[in-house]
Amino acid sequence: MAVTVGASRLGLAALRRLPEASRPLLRPGTVPAGIVHLGLGAFHRAHQAVYTEEAVGAAGGDWGIVGVAPRSTDLVETLAAQDNLFSVTTLSGEGDSTRVIGALAGVRHAASDPNAVVALLADPEIKVVTLTVTEKAYQLDPVTGRLSPDAALAADLAGDAPPTTVPGLLVRGLAARAAADAGPVALVSCDNLPANGARLRGLVEQALARSGASDRVLSWVSEQVTFPGTMVDRIVPASTAQTLAAARDALGFADLAAVAAEPYRQWVIEDDFPGGRPAWEVAGAVLTDDAGQWERVKLRGLNGLHSATAYLGALAGRETVADALGVPGLTGVLRRLVAEEVAVSFTPPDGVSMVAYGDEVLARFANPAIRHRTLQIAMDGSQKLPQRVLHTIVDLRAAGRSARWSALVVAAWMRFVCGTADDGTALPLADPLAERITGALATTGGTPAGVVEALFGLREVFPAEVAGDDEVRADVTDWLTALHRHGVTATLAGAA
Repeated sequence: MAVTVGASRLGLAALRRLPEASRPLLRPGTVPAGIVHLGLGAFHRAHQAVYTEEAVGAAGGDWGIVGVAPRSTDLVETLAAQDNLFSVTTLSGEGDSTRVIGALAGVRHAASDPNAVVALLADPEIKVVTLTVTEKAYQLDPVTGRLSPDAALAADLAGDAPPTTVPGLLVRGLAARAAADAGPVALVSCDNLPANGARLRGLVEQALARSGASDRVLSWVSEQVTFPGTMVDRIVPASTAQTLAAARDALGFADLAAVAAEPYRQWVIEDDFPGGRPAWEVAGAVLTDDAGQWERVKLRGLNGLHSATAYLGALAGRETVADALGVPGLTGVLRRLVAEEVAVSFTPPDGVSMVAYGDEVLARFANPAIRHRTLQIAMDGSQKLPQRVLHTIVDLRAAGRSARWSALVVAAWMRFVCGTADDGTALPLADPLAERITGALATTGGTPAGVVEALFGLREVFPAEVAGDDEVRADVTDWLTALHRHGVTATLAGAA
């Protein structure tokens, strides 16, 4: 990200001159590494790294994080130049606050030195491996959960060349750990996937089987590796020049790895760590035996609303989520989606009201300081739609209930992938299935019914229960026809 830097650079030498309230709780280099994290993006830095620093600061332990960037060399170089320090600015209408985080014990770039990452995963001092690599990096069919490897992963599983994919790194690292009998480890998915712990376990087991792993390795993994499920929540928009400027103004030093986030945060973790873990509970994390209900709360009640707002907002020409909520009628439709469908599609944890949760989510979305772009949220829709919206539809229809409002979200995605906003502006299609989607759209004849027919044929996205449901198909077609003919604003005005 290009930015003019007029201040000195953040680093260890700057710590004594930082404002007291902005100083890190940990000094990099003083806490040995006990965690490897795959996916060194903004969300990890504003979420798990913050929880871990606060936990170690309060309760101690050798739980420094080695952050691994699968692709971005720039970020690794930036953090290394800053002695692994970065800042998180909490954005609030009542005023912002910025604090430097010192939880990183090191950084690595997987693409340029995958063998070093494999060695880290096999290191007996590493007891926890966490991941925020986004849905598509798992290479799991979102409907079936089966591994659907591309050529790069197939090569990782078939040969001995340095691995280039996340599953390849995990399999190679676990095999090396088993060979060294390096002790137990917990692999912890922090991505927005339903049953993310079970999904990660399925990925590892399938990848090991396809790699021809020995019975000894398979037995070792079965006995020594756990896959705790989690639910993570904090809105962390992509960093911009404004993010860097805010950090510089608050710190008096330039931080080129700065991130910003909303005040709210939540982390629910299944407590299954055979090698130990940080005392995350002292930082506010919820430790539980089953994160499943909490996952559904987040995926359906927040992520589902996020996707709905992104698609409808982008079609209406709104740049950010907060802007999108200004589209007449959208907030009312989202409230009905939660109250009439999400809230009755599953049983939430004791004490959780989905209606109240939905209202809280909408209040968070309306935070004008969080400039979360609708186009950013709209990316990778084929991977997100199943767990955020389609699972709600499946559960509603199994109970004999209508899924009319959820069908609107599906129609908004279909209208979005057709490529133009209501004013004719081109919309980008950034999606792992972009070629499949555009190929399907080429067969539609240009009609809403044709679009629904073609896209429902994508079995990687739409399960048979949805694609074969005549009522759902009719609802999606009706909404798509209205969006196509009248646009978002007029469609929502007539939605009641």
